[in-house]
Amino acid sequence: MKKLLIVVFIFSGRFIFCQIMTTKFEQTNAKQSPTYSEIIDWWQKLDKQSEYVKLLTMGMTDAGFPLHLVVVSGDKDFNFESLRKKNKRIILINNGIHPGEPDGIDASMLLVRDLISLTGKSGNGFRLPSNVVLAIIPVYNIGGCLNRSPNYRIDQNGPAEKGFRGNSQNLDLNRDFIKCDSKEAKAFAEIFHLVDPDVFVDNHVSDGADYQHVMTLLTSQHNKLGGIMGDYLEKEFDPVLYHLMKEKGYNMVPYVNSFGDTPENGWPEYWDGPRYSSGYATLWQTFAFVPETHMLKSYEQRVRSTYALMQCFIEFTSKNSEKIKQLREQTKQSVKSQTEFPIAWQLDHSQWKEITYKGYEAGHKPSEVSGLPRLYYDRTKPFEKQVKIFNYYSSRTIIRKPVAYIIPQGWWKVIDLLKLNNVQMQPLKKDTTIEVEVYRIDNYKTAQREYEMHHLNSDVKLSSTKQKMNFRKGDWYIPMNQTANRFLIETLEPQGEDSYFAWNFFDAILGQKEGFSGYAFEDIAADYLKTHTDLKTILEQRRAADTAFAKNGNAQLNFLYQNSPYFEPDYLRYPVYRVID
Repeated sequence: MKKLLIVVFIFSGRFIFCQIMTTKFEQTNAKQSPTYSEIIDWWQKLDKQSEYVKLLTMGMTDAGFPLHLVVVSGDKDFNFESLRKKNKRIILINNGIHPGEPDGIDASMLLVRDLISLTGKSGNGFRLPSNVVLAIIPVYNIGGCLNRSPNYRIDQNGPAEKGFRGNSQNLDLNRDFIKCDSKEAKAFAEIFHLVDPDVFVDNHVSDGADYQHVMTLLTSQHNKLGGIMGDYLEKEFDPVLYHLMKEKGYNMVPYVNSFGDTPENGWPEYWDGPRYSSGYATLWQTFAFVPETHMLKSYEQRVRSTYALMQCFIEFTSKNSEKIKQLREQTKQSVKSQTEFPIAWQLDHSQWKEITYKGYEAGHKPSEVSGLPRLYYDRTKPFEKQVKIFNYYSSRTIIRKPVAYIIPQGWWKVIDLLKLNNVQMQPLKKDTTIEVEVYRIDNYKTAQREYEMHHLNSDVKLSSTKQKMNFRKGDWYIPMNQTANRFLIETLEPQGEDSYFAWNFFDAILGQKEGFSGYAFEDIAADYLKTHTDLKTILEQRRAADTAFAKNGNAQLNFLYQNSPYFEPDYLRYPVYRVID
């Protein structure tokens, strides 16, 4: 049972009853984290107790339970449109995307309890800055949270039981923000666009090397964010967070993206593509962060450091409220008229920043399991060293923005995802012929193994032509003069690393649907060659240059078929068309 301290105050001539609610984390001396039902029950009680807190019920999840959204607002306004008009900065915090990493779940409960408490450790009265509103998803992966075991994340130091990484479809939800195979991802998109957060925080726990730091931080890659927001993130926002955390007693370092035994040699900044939460948020002009506590630190240390970092986000956002607003508004406007967008990147090894890294000496000793050398870290030999963080990326593929895209209505799965993301688009009112740029998929690679219910396509090679195409009434016209431009470029351009083509939404064009019977097509092909001497010449040249081809009658028939009007036009023709000047 939860322990409740009932405190009575006399205020303005009337009694106020305040329940200072403890959490399971506190009740068990930081040994346990609450179950899903305990989490929601706790927030429901806080909602009833405090006029500053509202627990909203949002979209459904694969687990059969709805997502909830906690809104903490000093002026008791929980309408996001109204809050934006009041010039509030909104911080969206996501917890439990991997329920085996519950630090943010507990830290958020403690933080909000202390912020609103009349007698909490933050002092009397409401302590959230007046220009900041918190929006918190208490637990995102409900299915994984329900699936608890002491055996999950066996390398992690607490809590006693942990949730499972996969959701009710066994999906990793931190790979699902573009493809939206889960109901959770669809509900998240609705929440994200409702909230339109200025700052997004997705709380995690790290894997990998052993080191002294309790908290590491994955910041959305500043070159990818780009422009004035990218500069501000790199030069102002990120450094101040590290300074604020140091003041609170935490020597935070960038997420240790090194899974070998030599993080002291430095590492590249983690690449958070659009499939991830922070990469998705970047597409919508939001400052995005993924805190990653160190798995081998005690659960209490990890929760307290997450608490402290969320305080830092609040402090920075409040102090720099007008600057954050100005940068986001300016970027939202500029993205509407931006003509070129990078969609593929490469690490720049010529640039880096140096940080102070506090690690432990690594070594090898015989394994008691295999007898072979195994890696270990010697905590009796701590060290402090300056290391290089390679945090600069340069663009290697740049797309020139079309005037608009057109998607035939048959590709409704993609169309539904665009609608889910508040993309502005209109159905054609009548059958129409429009000149467009048409892509052809000349080559691509596909993954040999399944990845999150897909086989990713990559290394896409394209050719393009201008053609007059007939479109039907109801096909979708998507103008490229909107704040969704970056999202559209990255999802609709087939060379994008997390495009809908990469995630197999258009794979039907990769298979030929019609063919020919050789004996019947022989006569048709012979007649066609009589009236198309240019193709006959090409055929003869090909036979002369390729002896294997010259000896293969079926190959020659197929060559003629593919170069005739009888060959299906939709094969390898990318069904997203670009309207260009």
